[in-house]
Amino acid sequence: MKKMLLILMLASGFIIADAQTIGVQLYTFRNQVPKDVPGTLEKIKAMGITELEGGGTYNMAMTDYKALLDKLGLKMVSIGADFKKLQEDLPGVIAEAKAFGAKYVVCFWIPHNNNEFTIADAKKAVEVFNTAGKTLAENGLSLCYHAHGFEFGPYEGGTMFDYMAKNMNPKYANFEMDVFWIKHPGQDPVALLNKYKGRFPLMHLKDRKPGTPGNQEGHADVETNVILGQGDVGIAEIMKAAKKTGVKHYFIEDESSRSMEQVPQSLTYLKSLK
Repeated sequence: MKKMLLILMLASGFIIADAQTIGVQLYTFRNQVPKDVPGTLEKIKAMGITELEGGGTYNMAMTDYKALLDKLGLKMVSIGADFKKLQEDLPGVIAEAKAFGAKYVVCFWIPHNNNEFTIADAKKAVEVFNTAGKTLAENGLSLCYHAHGFEFGPYEGGTMFDYMAKNMNPKYANFEMDVFWIKHPGQDPVALLNKYKGRFPLMHLKDRKPGTPGNQEGHADVETNVILGQGDVGIAEIMKAAKKTGVKHYFIEDESSRSMEQVPQSLTYLKSLK
């Protein structure tokens, strides 16, 4: 009997260890949270979500907002920090991350002129990310950059993203892959995961309505975001590759006006994957 119990415990432990925790990027509910912070967070928790990516407190005191998250069992895994703040107010970024108990800081955009992202912009970003990332690492935090597609313009037989990946020190600066924003500029998320194994500790899960025209501008109609598994991004194969290449945290980001209805269906789809 004891032997059987041990086997069951080990099996159960394996299942728990092998399972992927799926979180949500709070931008998904950008229209709902400000209107009812406690109510929307309760709905998120009711979906079975426990991990968040966000930042900011929706005009609540940090202590009150953090207490609300703790009460609901919601953990802020990563927070956003814009490019300028990484240059000019790193102590503020560190303070916010530590107040939340977050481990990751994510930059979501590199400033550039209209749709003209140049190698000079890429080189400037590498410098900023390596410098800020070193200080963040010294404070127990990890910096990631979230590409939006404009980084895939050609450069020296590859792309400007390749330049960034090769020149950002992996000790200090890595990436968050938004699978939509890899597919949209014509790239292959699975191929990129395999090319840069271990460089994508964070992932945004987002699917795209089939037939949507892509571009390298970093912009798309948010209503093209569909339930995971119903689009053309290839979520099933991406999840298989992600588990093998070092992705540690997954966040659904559904920017459509249907996010409250679609996210539970996306979670159901993810649970169905083997």
